[in-house]
Amino acid sequence: MNERLKLLRRELQLNQTEFGNRLGLKQSAVANYENGTRQPLDTVITSICREFGVSEEWLRTGEGEMFVPRTKNQVITDFMADLVMEDDSFKKRIIEALAQLDAKDWEELERIALKVLERKNGEQD
Repeated sequence: MNERLKLLRRELQLNQTEFGNRLGLKQSAVANYENGTRQPLDTVITSICREFGVSEEWLRTGEGEMFVPRTKNQVITDFMADLVMEDDSFKKRIIEALAQLDAKDWEELERIALKVLERKNGEQD
């Protein structure tokens, strides 16, 4: 498990201190888990899986995918949560504009999007 913990942390692009902070652990505890000196308690494993969306089966055994697949709603919720924290970014401004559309505006936007996709698909043929 120690190698998988290290692999996970690197995949998340976190150093040991940052990884530990997200879990309420000290850097030294993370280092001990990664070098195999200590094994994480079940509660720590549960926290890792919940905090980072990791498959417990993968973490414990190495079988399956590293991350639990997220639903479309989870992807959207995570995107919106990140967006709220941003300043005046383009992404935030476009979402604000979309939030003001009425039903007819959405229909028109869908028509335009479909036309763009048709052209793109036509260019690829």
